[in-house]
Amino acid sequence: METALSLSCNPADRTISIARTIRGTNTASTMTLRTETQDRTLQARPATSQAPLSVAVVAARDPLLDAIALTRGRFAVETPGQPTLYLPAWAEVTRVIEDCR
Repeated sequence: METALSLSCNPADRTISIARTIRGTNTASTMTLRTETQDRTLQARPATSQAPLSVAVVAARDPLLDAIALTRGRFAVETPGQPTLYLPAWAEVTRVIEDCR
């Protein structure tokens, strides 16, 4: 099974990278995250890896991450030209956020 989305902590600068796998040749320049209480469009950039990824970076203390954690990790990710990802409630998402702070 292919990974569709990943969150990772960058401890040196206290940020969280949100990486989305992109199908096709174009990477997305924006990524919209939707939670029950907050929506935000983030700038995204192509990843330097071999996989076709778009990556958005958020400060670990950003209120958007609080909104994601409040929903126990249940949120949606929209990128232009790609199907919307609806993420189920996973405790691991909140764990990444908390551990990065």
